Amino acid sequence: MNKLEVVMYHYVRDLKNSRYPKIKGLDMELFRQQIAYLEKNYTFVGMQDVLDAVYEGKRLPENAIMLSFDDGYIEHYTNVFPILANKGISGLFAVPGKVMKEGKVLDVNKIHFILASKPIEQIKKELHIKLDECRKLGFSIPDDEELYNTYAVANRFDSADTIFIKRILQRAIDEKARIRIVDQLFKKFVTDNEFAFASELYLNMEQVKTMKKYNMFFGLHGYEHYSFDRLSEKEYKRDINSALDVFEGVIDRNHWVFAYPYGTTQEKLLSYCKSIHCVAGVTIEPKVADLDKINPLLIPRFDTNDYPPKVEKPKSKASET
Repeated sequence: MNKLEVVMYHYVRDLKNSRYPKIKGLDMELFRQQIAYLEKNYTFVGMQDVLDAVYEGKRLPENAIMLSFDDGYIEHYTNVFPILANKGISGLFAVPGKVMKEGKVLDVNKIHFILASKPIEQIKKELHIKLDECRKLGFSIPDDEELYNTYAVANRFDSADTIFIKRILQRAIDEKARIRIVDQLFKKFVTDNEFAFASELYLNMEQVKTMKKYNMFFGLHGYEHYSFDRLSEKEYKRDINSALDVFEGVIDRNHWVFAYPYGTTQEKLLSYCKSIHCVAGVTIEPKVADLDKINPLLIPRFDTNDYPPKVEKPKSKASET
C-alpha cells in the first residue's frame, strides 16, 4: 500500500483579533499547534511527491501527509507560507481564477462573511424578507417552510439554521435570485466596497509567484468557484480554461492538478480534465488514500478539524483506504 492523508485548510488567521472572529477558520495558534502535532506523527510530502508515487511508482514514506489550502486567501501568504517555507514543507494551494483577474469577492466568501457578521437569527430574518421580495418580482421560489424543511439539515460542522442559509444562498433557488440576495445581504451586513474587501482578502499574482519560487505547488480551483456537478459541459469547459488562462506561467497546462470547488465532480468532467492533462484532483471525501488503488483524479482530503488540537484524531482512520 502507498497510503496518504491530505489535510484541507481554508481560513488560517488570528481569529480573536480579526474583524470577523466568527469566521469558520483555524486560529493561527491552533495552526502552529497542529503543525507541531503533524511533525511528530507524520512525514510531510508535497504534491510532486504524490505525483511521483502515482506515475513513477515511487513509495511514499510511512504516515505520509500533505497539506492543502483552498481559495487563495491573503493569509496563505502572510501566515501559512512563512511557516511552511521555514520547515521545508511544500503545500498545495488552489486559487480561483476570478479572484486574481477581476478583483471581486466570490459568492462563497460573501456567504462566509455574511454568516460571520451578525447573529444567525438576524440573517435568517433578513433572508426571508429577500425571498419574499424575489417572489414579488416573479421568481419561482418555494415557500419558506418548504425550503426550510428541505435544506435545514445539520452536518458535523454547522447547525440546521446555518446549513439552511448556506444552501439557499449557494444553490437551492433560481441563480439570478440567489445572486441578487447574496449581493444585497453582503452590502447590508458586510460592506458596499467589494473591490477594497477583495484586495484585503485574496492573494495577488506577485505573491503567488513568490510562493512558487519557494516550492509551493499551485493547482486549479476553477474560475468562478462553481459547484461542477451542476454545470453543463460547455459551462465547465469554459470555467476550467478561463482559470488555466489566468495562471499561465504558474500552472503547467500539460501537467496540472485540480482542487474541485465544494469537492464536486461529474464523470464527463473527469474525462475532460484528463484529456487536457490534469494529472491529479483532490476532493473533500474524508478518508485515507491508497495511491496504488485510487483514481488519482479523486484523491480524498480530511478537514483540518479532523486533527488535533481541535479534536481527537479519529481512531478508525488508520484502517480506511
